[in-house]
Amino acid sequence: MKSAVIIGNGEFPRKEYPRYLIREADYIICCDAALQTYLRHCNRIFGRERRPDAVIGDMDSLRPSLQEKFRDVLIHDSDQETNDQTKAFNLAVSRFRDISEIHIIGAVGKRADHTVGNLSLLMEYARDNDLEGMGISIDIVYDYGLAFPVTHSTQLHCGKDRKISIISPDNSLTIRSKGLVWPTDNVVFDNLWKATLNRASEDVVTLEFSHPSIALVIMD
Repeated sequence: MKSAVIIGNGEFPRKEYPRYLIREADYIICCDAALQTYLRHCNRIFGRERRPDAVIGDMDSLRPSLQEKFRDVLIHDSDQETNDQTKAFNLAVSRFRDISEIHIIGAVGKRADHTVGNLSLLMEYARDNDLEGMGISIDIVYDYGLAFPVTHSTQLHCGKDRKISIISPDNSLTIRSKGLVWPTDNVVFDNLWKATLNRASEDVVTLEFSHPSIALVIMD
């Protein structure tokens, strides 16, 4: 199976791992103005210009010269009810049917509101699409960590001492945990910070959901 990388217009990564994901991606989708940032880094990542497979957005912030140059892969979507990251995600799962991984790069940084919004959208993607049934994993990767959605009980093979935060908008959800320094069994998820800044005390962390729901796991 193949991988798709979505390039957002947040902070472009400097470290090797997120750049490796871009280099190894079978499909690259740029969100609107992120195309300009992506092109600036192409030579250092690929040693050449690697054309994206799609550029999607309302195009209000993409230079006309680039719109002309990449018109064959340009998708104009002026829907104001979804952001460009979501448009790119929807495109990835509908067009590239052979993918098993979606990595979102450049989703964090620059603006705090965009960062919070983009991270929280991962939970919507997992809730509204049967990604597990489709055999697709999704995450946001940046220089200092990654974030991914969880919809039910799971085990995280993360390694001892890894920093872990768990966020959920579902205040009816209880998550019993094993392998965390501070157990989450009695946490009420009524604010975003409630199970953040934790750490793995074992190599494998077990999270047991009281019912199917949505949560976001952020690890360093």
